[in-house]
Amino acid sequence: MTDASLPASGTPRELLAGLGELTRRVRAAQRGAWFPLLLLGVLTLGGILVTRLTFTLEPVPCPPTDPTAGTGCTLARQGSPVYWPVGLALAYAATAFFYIRRSRARGVGTPVRPYILTGVALVGLVTATAVWSLRNGMPQPGEPLDLWGLHLDPASGMTRFLARLAGNATAVGLPLLVLARVERSPGLLLLAAAYLAIELVPLTTGWSGIPFTSPWSGVPRYGVPGVLLLLGALGFGLAERSHRRNSV
Repeated sequence: MTDASLPASGTPRELLAGLGELTRRVRAAQRGAWFPLLLLGVLTLGGILVTRLTFTLEPVPCPPTDPTAGTGCTLARQGSPVYWPVGLALAYAATAFFYIRRSRARGVGTPVRPYILTGVALVGLVTATAVWSLRNGMPQPGEPLDLWGLHLDPASGMTRFLARLAGNATAVGLPLLVLARVERSPGLLLLAAAYLAIELVPLTTGWSGIPFTSPWSGVPRYGVPGVLLLLGALGFGLAERSHRRNSV
């Protein structure tokens, strides 16, 4: 048996163009950002119901550093310590299952592993930070916030920023940046940046007309990012459907 080279049809430029088109089709077949966005959007909007069901008001002494507050203040408690860790873990597990099943059905690889690993690791970090901060109970008004041994002033702007960062901005927003990178999706990158902006630079308190003493005070906190994620899921889903229809 002798080795022989087969003649290639087309010019090198045509071959490169064909290879580029094949690469674009493979990347399109690998993409499925609408599914994790849908899960995260539903999970975020579910936070509204969780805060409503767990909402309580508790009279507490006012901070001694605030002489204008009087002798009594009100502390609003809401949220569940297990909702976000468990919900996000299930969302990332479902996303992994979705991408793996799709890759097997279409005969292409899946780039989702970095996204899943990053998401699970950051959810663990955020959960550990929350447990550390609350290991001695909820801080009373005026008490310093313990963040990994750092006793921070709760009234400080930097403390409020770190508190927002050690939440969904880290557990959801940063993994979305990773997913945008592995899927090479500028649209997803813009959506992730918008999500991070909403989480890290929240809208002015009271813009919705819902006071913090209302059981529905979680609506503006979770409604805006939740709707953004669902709109992103709708947009990417329609774009994928249109691409699949044009490829047939």
